[in-house]
Amino acid sequence: MKVFLFALLTLSFVFFSHADELSDSQKEYIKNHGAVKVCVDPDWYPFERINEKGQHEGIAADLLRLAAKNAGLQLEIVPTRDWDESLAFAQTGRCEILSFLNSTPERDTWLNFTEPVFTDVNVFVTREEHRYIPDPAELTDETIVFPSGTAMEELIRKDYPNLRVLNCGSEREAFEMVSTKKADMTMRSLIMAAFTIKEEGLFNLKISGQLPNYTNKLRIGVVKSEPALAEILNFGVSKITPSDRESIVNKHIYIKAQTGIDYKPVVIILLVFCFTGIAAGLWIVSIRRLNRELVRISQIDHLTGISNRTRLDFIFMQELDRAKRYKRELSIVLLDIDYFKRINDEFGHLAGDRVLIEFVHAASESIRTTDFIGRWGGEEFLVICPETGVEQAQILAERIRISVKNRQFSTGHEHTVSIGVASFGEGDTADSMLLRADAAMYEAKNSGRDRVCVK
Repeated sequence: MKVFLFALLTLSFVFFSHADELSDSQKEYIKNHGAVKVCVDPDWYPFERINEKGQHEGIAADLLRLAAKNAGLQLEIVPTRDWDESLAFAQTGRCEILSFLNSTPERDTWLNFTEPVFTDVNVFVTREEHRYIPDPAELTDETIVFPSGTAMEELIRKDYPNLRVLNCGSEREAFEMVSTKKADMTMRSLIMAAFTIKEEGLFNLKISGQLPNYTNKLRIGVVKSEPALAEILNFGVSKITPSDRESIVNKHIYIKAQTGIDYKPVVIILLVFCFTGIAAGLWIVSIRRLNRELVRISQIDHLTGISNRTRLDFIFMQELDRAKRYKRELSIVLLDIDYFKRINDEFGHLAGDRVLIEFVHAASESIRTTDFIGRWGGEEFLVICPETGVEQAQILAERIRISVKNRQFSTGHEHTVSIGVASFGEGDTADSMLLRADAAMYEAKNSGRDRVCVK
């Protein structure tokens, strides 16, 4: 019996507009290029593996083949011993694409990436007795294990130096090391965690937490020497539908239901227990869902759908504490829509609300996945930028300013934003940073608006 993990997992897919068909030059490229050489992870099922017959199979394999079919490309799998060798082959030109991986700063230096083919959250997996992990920065003297060469290892090493990183040869070995107390935890894909724990019978393991900003946005990586190939594959990815993904996941993730006892009294007793358990479970799920919704409502701005002041205060204090503890960079960007009162007076408050929503879309498209944006109050918005110095924050702020200025607002008029930037310094508090950002923003307004100032 197949189980739709889409009802259990928090998966999201982002789509961007693409041309309806390939250009003549792209079609000519495909005609002249021949089969595309592909390197894969030979042991990463259910995402992908090379089976006993030498065939590429799994979720990634099916999605890659579908993207290639949509684009009219032929694929040729280049065999490798492990993921490390696949990465090495791509770096030395022995294969042109890598089938299913996250973009990282290091990988961005030698690969171009398509838009995400598949998205799946990462979770902490520990033994049953381990406490819940709300913030890994609070852990001391604990080890975390990763299969060699993963993107998440690169991010954890950078963001959480308090954790001691161990390496192993495979996904299965990472889970076994946690199960046998050779490591305190691992952080892996939710799909991979659920699949491996069930398949390997590692029932002394549990999911102990999640980092929202550490989501797997799995893409196709293309060597920098083939930019045309990256565009063609991106076209193929854009044609994959949500139902295609659902069908592919259900093909590889399933649970078999078995009955091994035929005695009627035992069956009746089991059914009674099952129905009782289901009823209790549904009640618990309902209560938890209501609680989650209450938490969400209390932290989300109802008009724009982004974080509200309460949520921003919490995130800012958390990031400020991390910056102080580990001597990390941190910046904030305070934004105020210029002449917003005029918008309300001239077009009405409903039009003003639409401008706020459209502004959030423009700003959100300009920030990075690691940044947090929220409504600070009225027409003021705050962006929290972890691991970001003043120069990077200024570049980000300028990108937002240009995006807003170029936006086609529903009022039919151009709207601009004044922006203040402040970065964490020795002895800074939340209030001192906010005061500097506010002063910088008012300096931008007083010097002509539609500009970025730094304090």
